[in-house]
Amino acid sequence: LDGLEKRAGALEQQAGATFNPEAVAGAVLPSVFRVRAGQFTGTAFAIGKPADGGGTNLFTNFHVVEAVWEAGDREVFLERTDQRFPATIVKVDKTNDIAHLRTTGRFTGLAAAPDAVKSGQQIVVVGAPLGLEDSVTTGVVSAFRDARDGSGPVIQFDAPINPGNSGGPVVNGSKQVVGIATAKARDAEGIGLAVPIKIACDGFKIC
Repeated sequence: LDGLEKRAGALEQQAGATFNPEAVAGAVLPSVFRVRAGQFTGTAFAIGKPADGGGTNLFTNFHVVEAVWEAGDREVFLERTDQRFPATIVKVDKTNDIAHLRTTGRFTGLAAAPDAVKSGQQIVVVGAPLGLEDSVTTGVVSAFRDARDGSGPVIQFDAPINPGNSGGPVVNGSKQVVGIATAKARDAEGIGLAVPIKIACDGFKIC
């Protein structure tokens, strides 16, 4: 009996470690929004603990909110189903293509992964490609590309993404954010790029 209990415990632990995209998506989706910035749409996600004074901090890509920022405005909108929430662009990092948003609404912030990604690691990407909110794709980390030629490091992955996915979370099997989806390689399939979440967390101190 002792042997059977140990084996059952080992099997339960193994099952718990199995990659489950449905469970990951179910946990992450309530924290992900379509962001509308003027004529542009992208994705934003809640991160970390509640903002000072209440409300929620979020990350998206700078290029998603660039037109609003350069025009001197700071207001964008977060959208989920039939709900709309105003948000403010707090700070941007143009070099790494990151923007920090804040809204007075209270949403659960996702946790940032403490460890760097590894090639072959399975991931889920959530976003609003072409404005289609709550879209989920899966894939693996293809490689971690170190900084070079003045650009920062990036995560290369093979999960399908399209315009509108920009700013969305790339999430591991433990439901932790490993990166911010930022671009799809032109004239190529299966090459998506993300900013490592560590760069965003170190730069904005909101994780």
